[in-house]
Amino acid sequence: MEQKLNRRDFVQKAFGLVAALKSSSEFGYHLAESNTISIALVGCGGRGTGAAANALSTQGPTKLVAMADVFEDRLKTSLERLQRIFPKQVDVPAERQFLGFDAYKKAIDCVAPNGVVILATPPAFRPLHLEYAVAKGCHVFAEKSFAIDAPGIRKVLKASEEAKKKNLKIATGLHMRHYLPLEEAVARIHDGIIGEVITCWAYRMHGPVGMQPRRKGESELAYQIRNFNCFTWLNGGFIVDWLIHNLDVCCWVKREWVTKAQGQGGRQQRKEPDQLFDHYAVEFNFPDGTKMFAQGRHMINCWNFWGCVVHSSKGSAVLGEGIQQPRIYKGWSQEPKDLIWHYDGPPCDPYQREMDLFFEAIRKDKPYNEIERGAMANMVGIIGRMAAESGQMITWEQAMNSDLELAPNLENLTMDSEPPVMPDAEDKYPIAVPGFTKVF
Repeated sequence: MEQKLNRRDFVQKAFGLVAALKSSSEFGYHLAESNTISIALVGCGGRGTGAAANALSTQGPTKLVAMADVFEDRLKTSLERLQRIFPKQVDVPAERQFLGFDAYKKAIDCVAPNGVVILATPPAFRPLHLEYAVAKGCHVFAEKSFAIDAPGIRKVLKASEEAKKKNLKIATGLHMRHYLPLEEAVARIHDGIIGEVITCWAYRMHGPVGMQPRRKGESELAYQIRNFNCFTWLNGGFIVDWLIHNLDVCCWVKREWVTKAQGQGGRQQRKEPDQLFDHYAVEFNFPDGTKMFAQGRHMINCWNFWGCVVHSSKGSAVLGEGIQQPRIYKGWSQEPKDLIWHYDGPPCDPYQREMDLFFEAIRKDKPYNEIERGAMANMVGIIGRMAAESGQMITWEQAMNSDLELAPNLENLTMDSEPPVMPDAEDKYPIAVPGFTKVF
């Protein structure tokens, strides 16, 4: 399932796309025809490249006209891949290939207003880039996660309100919300097939998160950005950036967001010089007092599971990201003999479907704004990280009102800047210590 659905492995994904909808005409880079949607890609890694491929595969004429990244090699690799698959839809000459921390502004300006911006940089930059895209009047596809801390979440929510005022469409990369088998499973649970939901369990348990080696002559900032999955100031932590989908699925099933959380985490196996906890275990409360429990672990030689388990008054379900075929059972032990529902509809690629719905909303001018819901799911992960890293019970209100920024002054970064965290003399980075780390 990870190989099938994970956009990080772009090559495997891209060559499975249906590219028959490519326009046969040559268009200029900025809405040369009224029905051609111009696209700018900000963040040209595997995730951004895959999102661009999905966008170019939607119904109706589209054209990628600008790209931005802080790394030239990543931009060039992305461009070459997309040009091979969509030769008539990719028109990004050298003058519209932008590098640096202000490159996002230049790429967005190429399609503003009314164009589409794909935001796929490390999550720390998402609020800043979203604010600018909305201010310029662009529709936005924002890859998850959407912020790393409460101040970032508040910026995202403010940008969402501005987008509504301007009738701009915003889609988010919580692709499981658009996975047809999961949609049907959640609808049946909401219809009462197994009674009232009591507990939800969100898991992401697998092998270690890898790191790219430091390149010769590479600055500390560049090294950390290439390894953004390993630095909390860039990705918000493993529980935020990696568990966000299944935290969202559990809250979707429950139809509520959480009120508080307590938990634990740490580093047991991990020796790599970074900021990552290699395990999290967090208990969340819903408003009615029922619970959600989240486990995240990336270690070798351990039990692995990726999905959600729901217990209700009359049965249970196994579903979520990592579960290709959701299943619903009578009883709580998920025995094959107790299966009462499984999906038997047509295949679904949630990555393509989320982009199809987004572009359809733009072309038909339908209301479409997923960012508020996405920000709430993101905040659940942030509360979980705050609880585990501090060792304290954290309420929703405490977390949302926190003014602690993990990456202050991002708007002033240059390639010569020092990152917000630096290694010590032993090449070790600051790591949260429960009981001592402050999260407010």
